[in-house]
Amino acid sequence: MTYVIAQPCVDLKDKACIEECPVDCIYEGERALYIHPDECVDCGACEPVCPVEAIFYEDDTPEQWKDYYKANVEFFDDLGSPGGASKMGLIAKDHPLIAALPPQATGE
Repeated sequence: MTYVIAQPCVDLKDKACIEECPVDCIYEGERALYIHPDECVDCGACEPVCPVEAIFYEDDTPEQWKDYYKANVEFFDDLGSPGGASKMGLIAKDHPLIAALPPQATGE
């Protein structure tokens, strides 16, 4: 099991979760953040600091965002397990599910 970042994060990328993550497993794509399922230790530190409530434990992900589990997993298909997001920086891609979304309102 792992945590999942869902649609409320798209085009927002607050990054409070990155600062809170003790194992550096939250990676930055162009439009969203992604949790590496093999690197996440299920500590849950990221969930309460997300200002838009975009982070869910896999089994608790709302039905309308269930596909985001697959998006978080498949984002890493060609990256493997880099062993830490901080050394990767911004990854110039997004999962097709996120890339296909229209721009999301960010409240700015």
